[in-house]
Amino acid sequence: MGNWVVNHWFSVLFLATWLGLNVFLFVHAFLSYEKADKYYYTREILGSALAWARASARCLNFNSMLILLPVCRNLLSFLRGTCSFCRRTLRKQLDHNLTFHKLVAYMICLHTAIHIIAHLFNFEHYSKSRQATDGSLASVLSILSHQEKGKESWLNPISSPNMTVEYVTFTSIAGLTGVIITIALVLMVTSAVEFIRRSYFEVFWYTHHVFIIYFIGLGIHGIGGIVRGQTEESLNASHPHRCAESFKQWDVHDSHCKHPQFEGLPAESWKWILAPVVLYIFERILRFYRSQQKVVITKVVMHPSKVLELQMNKRGFSMEVGQYIFVNCPSISYLEWHPFTLTSAPEEDFFSIHIRAAGDWTENLIRAFEQQQSPIPRIEVDGPFGTVSEDVFQYEVAVLVGAGIGVTPFASVLKSIWYKFRHADHNLKTQTIYFYWICRETGAFAWFNDLLASLEREMEELGKVDFLNYRLFLTGWDSNIAGHATLNFDKATDILTGLKQKTSFGRPMWDNEFSTIANAHPRSVVGVFLCGPQALAKSLSKRCHQYSSLDPRKVQFYFNKENF
Repeated sequence: MGNWVVNHWFSVLFLATWLGLNVFLFVHAFLSYEKADKYYYTREILGSALAWARASARCLNFNSMLILLPVCRNLLSFLRGTCSFCRRTLRKQLDHNLTFHKLVAYMICLHTAIHIIAHLFNFEHYSKSRQATDGSLASVLSILSHQEKGKESWLNPISSPNMTVEYVTFTSIAGLTGVIITIALVLMVTSAVEFIRRSYFEVFWYTHHVFIIYFIGLGIHGIGGIVRGQTEESLNASHPHRCAESFKQWDVHDSHCKHPQFEGLPAESWKWILAPVVLYIFERILRFYRSQQKVVITKVVMHPSKVLELQMNKRGFSMEVGQYIFVNCPSISYLEWHPFTLTSAPEEDFFSIHIRAAGDWTENLIRAFEQQQSPIPRIEVDGPFGTVSEDVFQYEVAVLVGAGIGVTPFASVLKSIWYKFRHADHNLKTQTIYFYWICRETGAFAWFNDLLASLEREMEELGKVDFLNYRLFLTGWDSNIAGHATLNFDKATDILTGLKQKTSFGRPMWDNEFSTIANAHPRSVVGVFLCGPQALAKSLSKRCHQYSSLDPRKVQFYFNKENF
């Protein structure tokens, strides 16, 4: 429980800092526009809606500055792999990059809604003040529009009583870019919901790239200076505290109070987003450069259950266990890049991936290789990028849980262990591995059987039978399969997989598994690694918390989940 508390505390501290900065920026901006003398006359027309609009804009800029950082994968890989200060607890926070990306997106949506609603009130107030004929201060301010030294000094953007709010919205820089930004944001958010992302990845992929329009629009949104305040020179000459009440004498020749002069607020958004946008551009340039390096496909293997294995070579390619790459096939789509975990080990002279048919793009790719075209389709590769599975060998005991094709990162881990044992690597910290693979159909086991069989033999020859404890679980079965397995239970090998370890039917009883591991390793640090669905992640995370000892010197479970 101690380690879980520390990790949880770090996550809470990070989120609290981020939320605290949002609150601080909002309150600071709100009070500035609500109290500053510079905006005294602006508030006469707009009221508090001015402060609400500007405070939400400040938070929008702040979160737009952050939104790109969690998807700078090279930056994250650098922090994970090369920074000496990036230890286990801090490194785990990097695994939540996509979660933070989503939270920042939600915050942008919240402040966008506040900003839009506030400006709807602002435009309504502008319109009413411009049409007013009661001689109030707001109506007088709304008709101010004169040139002095070549500078416009208007306060109300609606220049005539007949001008509509819609006209101002679609003819001003602020209004038009605001509409474009909002449409882009709605498209990105709606296409990123899990159902669309899982079932129609292409829609998500293409639509999400309107972020380019979003950032361009945001950068020029404030150029028009539609929200205005009194100039410093005018404040000194005609301060509103002494001149606002005598606004009817502004036209009198010998009056000490003159017409106030106004200026648009300078654009701010570009200052917030310039650095992260430049960083992201460098990120994409680097990824483009690496993706253009030639990839040689050395072997193509079609496994059961429509799983395609590609073994490849690429100059300068260097990997660690559990890392992933992005793959593009120009003959299918020039723009689509899909992430796949590497299934090869760093000790091998090639790198490989296993691809399961799970959508239009993967089905088209598998079909292209099944047809054995000549020449075979060209593949472009970007990466590798770091993931949580890199930390497997940092734990004394590792629990690996793969669901379906989610076994791929652990194929790399287990292969690497096989090589380490063959070469008598004495630096291997890991003492025991528990491996769980959960599949819906028997065919899914086939492509991984050879590796597990080799590991079985290797462990026996080295006298380390207890090093690797693996369990295979079949969730999609019928009475015929179960009956057949029962009749052949006494055989030395499993009837379904040919391995010595018998296949279990149904899902693991996680309470029993965690209890057994905790009792077997009462003073160990146990790393639990999952590549699988969110429901399983919640279940395993809960049990890591539940079975970790209050005493930090005793068994501690660390939960780690793959995120792409």
